[in-house]
Amino acid sequence: MQTHARAVVIGGGCVGAAILYGLAKRGWTDVALLERTQLTAGSTWHAAGLIPSYARNINIGRMIAKTIEIYEGLEAETGQHVGWHKCGQLRIANTRDRLDEYKSYMSVAAAQGIRAELVTPDEARALWPLLENNNDILAALYHPDDGHIAPADVTQAMAKGARDLGAKIYLNTEVRGFERLPNGEWKIKTSNGDIVCEHVISATGNYARQTGAMLGLDIPAIPILHQYWITDAVPEVVERKRAGLPEMPILRDEAFEGYLREEGDGLMFGPYERTEHLKLFAENGVPEWFGADLVEEDFDAVSWNWEKAMELVPALGRAGIKANVRGPFQMTADELPLVGAAWGLENVWLAEGVPGGILWGGAIGYYLSERIVEGSNSIDTSSLDPRRFGDYANKNWTREKVREAWGTHAEQHYPGQDMPAARPQKTAPSYDRLTQLGAVWGVLNGWEMPNWFATGGIEAKNQYSWRWTEKGRIIGEEVHAVRNAVGLVEMTPMTKFEVSGPGAEAWLDGILANRLPKVGRVNLSHQLTPRGGVQAEYVVSRLEDGSFYLISTPSAERWNFDDLSRLLPKDGSVQLRNATNERGCFTVVGPKARDVLQSLTEIDLSNEAFPWFGVRSGTVALATDVRLLRVNYEGELGWELYHPLAYQRHLLEAILAAGEPHGLRLIGLHALESLRLEKSYRAMYRDMNPELSAWESSLDRFIRLDKGDFIGRDALVKVKEEGVFRRTFTIAIETDDASALAFESVYHDGKLVGRITSGGYAYTLGHDVAFALLPVELGTPGTELEVPVLGEMRKARVITESPYDPDALRARM
Repeated sequence: MQTHARAVVIGGGCVGAAILYGLAKRGWTDVALLERTQLTAGSTWHAAGLIPSYARNINIGRMIAKTIEIYEGLEAETGQHVGWHKCGQLRIANTRDRLDEYKSYMSVAAAQGIRAELVTPDEARALWPLLENNNDILAALYHPDDGHIAPADVTQAMAKGARDLGAKIYLNTEVRGFERLPNGEWKIKTSNGDIVCEHVISATGNYARQTGAMLGLDIPAIPILHQYWITDAVPEVVERKRAGLPEMPILRDEAFEGYLREEGDGLMFGPYERTEHLKLFAENGVPEWFGADLVEEDFDAVSWNWEKAMELVPALGRAGIKANVRGPFQMTADELPLVGAAWGLENVWLAEGVPGGILWGGAIGYYLSERIVEGSNSIDTSSLDPRRFGDYANKNWTREKVREAWGTHAEQHYPGQDMPAARPQKTAPSYDRLTQLGAVWGVLNGWEMPNWFATGGIEAKNQYSWRWTEKGRIIGEEVHAVRNAVGLVEMTPMTKFEVSGPGAEAWLDGILANRLPKVGRVNLSHQLTPRGGVQAEYVVSRLEDGSFYLISTPSAERWNFDDLSRLLPKDGSVQLRNATNERGCFTVVGPKARDVLQSLTEIDLSNEAFPWFGVRSGTVALATDVRLLRVNYEGELGWELYHPLAYQRHLLEAILAAGEPHGLRLIGLHALESLRLEKSYRAMYRDMNPELSAWESSLDRFIRLDKGDFIGRDALVKVKEEGVFRRTFTIAIETDDASALAFESVYHDGKLVGRITSGGYAYTLGHDVAFALLPVELGTPGTELEVPVLGEMRKARVITESPYDPDALRARM
């Protein structure tokens, strides 16, 4: 075995082979792959090989399309058969909610560039004539370009493609440890000797937790056991082939919670195990004996699926069973892979927790190799970044969440749904009191955070639907309270960092695109990628002692801290602290906010003493060392109070008591969403992300090209010189019964021209407000557009930025 390589991929499944192939295709030929046994051992060889392109997230859909594109070109490139069957996929809708889901998705598919159509019940039965007894079909979603592929064949084809370009593959080579060398390189210790490399890429499948442990990482993934059966020859399938008819599409029907497809002359049936029957695998490490192995079948876990499937597809029940295949594959809490930089480690990359290595292999190989070689991605891959999970995602949490994720895989899911397993986990001291006051809880970064507050006899329970529900009336009342009186928002989950030291100012100035605030002042600043996309958004305060206090979105705690840590100077002149768990936050906001707070503090809250975008520290009620920031996400007069958590329970009661005479109302996250849309405030990872340049996200007023160098500046200058051809604009949409969400297509004169980045109902304005990524020539206020909402074209128009109080007079009161 060679002793040095530029990059080493660990794991010889489909994902590992795809990464090796991706690196070689990008010109990195001094790369190697280490596999403990043989290629495809583990989960790859027994996979069902399905390639479904259905994804409501536009970026996930584009990544799956890339997988299909790569696989379809492999045979011609390598001369190796891959067993690709482009038979299509058919998803049956038996309920209104499922049909609403598919109607909503159709608009997203158009924006993704993915072919999809809604077909009638008769058309669905024509595509799948063996589906005889489902009389509940309302419609079906048909993807003609989906299909299935031979897992071992496609893996071997990518391995051959990589070898042909100079990459090396070493089989029967087990990785046993890692060592970081003084020069920054990695020594990988194996059963066949050591190999030193610049980059380590871990794609070890079922061994992810063990590999992670060797690197000091707690990987938030655990394998689950899934099974499928293959029947003997089915006469109807044999007859179809004899007649020269095309292969039937892969069938998914929520009535039996599983999939059916042709396999040779028979059928393959894969039922989805529900949570109570789901078994995990290798929670404490993969057994020594396990390689290209299976485990015993578990018919009892899916007996109901079988019975229902045979009822709907009688041909399935008339055929004998030829084989059962039951084996493990990785699962994460959100059923998405962990792909990207490993936190806290230089040049270590993860491609782990992949629930469907065949589906994801091509895309992971393409985009992870792009990230490693080019330094960033050409599309937004944020949804896969391993750092989206914080340290709350420990093994016990992961165990519960992966059982829930796969155990509810086939169930109906809704926009913004907060799943219940492993909760509550992280709670602020306000939790019990706010629960008494009607809080309906959601979860952010492991923290419980109120979505809305039930009043008037309505049950304190989340209401999920693709359409408006009764909670909308209460959310509207919360919005109106902020606009007309005063609201209290529990914002403790916000990410909070402290930056200090003699080099802090110069260091931050070279990272952030905005000028740093003066002492006692606050601003909004963005950390950009080298390509000029948005990596992070911070509310930056410069405190009286000259140190800095940075606040960002809850979901970016580990991610932002890791990115900033990598940029720290080596001389120790800058200290970065994560204070997220030390301080809570309440926002007191609305035209009466000053009246409420001034009764609790000796800090002068007048405009003259405490102007907009100011910061002061002091005592509020009995709470010491409260940092008051005169900023908020709601667009009204207000302060964010960052306080030591030990004082929170007292501070809550004090604010509630002081606010009662002024009509104070508790405000949840859903009202906050409406309030920020009315102000055209962007949201991280939705309206801003690493793919879109700061110009495309319309962040011009926060970018200071004249302040000196910062990360991404050169890219922004180049883009500006070449021309910005699309931007994010605020649009109004006429709505009735349902709202725009995200990723929907936008049309102008019947032509697809852009997509929604986020949207929802604006209770103050009485219509939907959304952000749309559009050609710049369509950004003039008044331009007429159309947006499909649940399959119906709704009239829309471009409106001015910040449609509520565009001059921010309310915040300056």
